[in-house]
Amino acid sequence: MYALNSTSDLTPLLQDIGNASVVMLGEASHGTHEYYTWRTAISKRLIQEQGFSFIAVEGDWPDCYKINRFVKGYSDAGDSIQEVLKAFDRWPTWMWANWEVAALAEWLRDYNKTLPAGRKVGFYGLDVYSLWDSMREMVTYLEREDPKTAQLAKNAILCFQPYEEAEHQYARFSLTQHGCRDEVIRLLKEVRSKAQYLDGDREAGFNTEQNALIAVNAEKYYRSMLGFNNESWNIRDTHMMETLQRLMQFHGSKAKGIVWEHNTHIGDARATTMKRSGMVNIGQLAREAWGSENVYLIGFGSYKGSVIAGDSWGASMERLRVPQARAESVEARLHAESSENRYLLFRDAATRQLFQKPIPHRAIGVVYNPEHERFGNYVQSMMPERYDAFVYIDETKALHPLHLHPDGHKTPETYPFGV
Repeated sequence: MYALNSTSDLTPLLQDIGNASVVMLGEASHGTHEYYTWRTAISKRLIQEQGFSFIAVEGDWPDCYKINRFVKGYSDAGDSIQEVLKAFDRWPTWMWANWEVAALAEWLRDYNKTLPAGRKVGFYGLDVYSLWDSMREMVTYLEREDPKTAQLAKNAILCFQPYEEAEHQYARFSLTQHGCRDEVIRLLKEVRSKAQYLDGDREAGFNTEQNALIAVNAEKYYRSMLGFNNESWNIRDTHMMETLQRLMQFHGSKAKGIVWEHNTHIGDARATTMKRSGMVNIGQLAREAWGSENVYLIGFGSYKGSVIAGDSWGASMERLRVPQARAESVEARLHAESSENRYLLFRDAATRQLFQKPIPHRAIGVVYNPEHERFGNYVQSMMPERYDAFVYIDETKALHPLHLHPDGHKTPETYPFGV
């Protein structure tokens, strides 16, 4: 085990990562300050010392592409990251519209200033939820560059219009009707045939093609929502993996990518009870595609603290208490050994030997009720198979949503150490 108090303590972790071309950084919740700041610290060192090309997150492509344009200094991308992030309006807004991400984006923009266009570090969203936003983005761009293809995008929007951006309405309709699949597939084929000829910034064609791909996969995802199996989960993670592969290809043969997602996505599903349910995730798919030696998975967890979440889907964000972890969990075991922050490297034989049996591992989503921890929120995990490393923070605190005024109306301290 390795102490974790400052960025210099990360050196053994960076050495263990070695030449891996994909590093995935997890989180045990979507609303914890320390998970964001330590992922930032690791990402900075990977970018500065090992030349990583981009960060890809569990966020919507159109919104995150605005961050990408900001950090690369594109024209009309905005001069204030706070204004860029405040435009994020799809629940849960706090996942990316927070002061911790704002600090990272400002650092990336400054880091990129002296780099040529082809080497600037990017920031992208991997998720599949943005069907309507993606189609609107395509129409806005294609009306100027390719009016004929723009009409196909408008036709797709008209097909979805009766459902008023309500995914469940479309899902219920598609159980008995044909749906809009033909329209979005036709659009994707047309965009793919013309993407290389589209004008604008050097990523304009890639961005437009990605929005078309989202329209296809999101339509498929929404059609699966009312099913009784895990098809929708697998569609979502397969889309995120496809997007990651596209990003790696776009950035060239020497590309290196950093992924920020929840532990349930980046921790290899085969090492959890997810496998019995027929579920896959991006961590598993990446290992299968590129080999375990080229993909490094880092989980995160804590014993107690506070978190930003909602008590139901779409509810107002709240700062909620995270109780002490269940007695038999990995978090409780690590706390009993020491209250110091630290990390484990599972390639170490002695460390692997300590975790040879499945153990409960806490997972908090955007919907959270601390009173229900006895009955849920834990995933049985073979830790050395699920992750290559595990970062343990004994007591964590909630992150700082940008849509709320931070204490004292000042930007809060966004790092747990002096750097």
